[in-house]
Amino acid sequence: MIDDVLFRQLKRRAAEQGRSFQSVANEALRQGLGPSAPGKYRLKLQGWSSEPAPGLTWDDLANREVLFDIFDGRR
Repeated sequence: MIDDVLFRQLKRRAAEQGRSFQSVANEALRQGLGPSAPGKYRLKLQGWSSEPAPGLTWDDLANREVLFDIFDGRR
């Protein structure tokens, strides 16, 4: 069932354009369900460079037991 507000908007648009309700509704559905055009916006990600704290290696940071030791203050 079509929402009442959408129904009235489609009916109004059909009357303004001198077209049938069905043709306006079908066009709106085709536009909404059709393939989306590729966006012109390109996301630019900015990263940062980092190093492990002194005395640690990347392998240490990948080891969960070492991380627990660090968080518990044993390292």
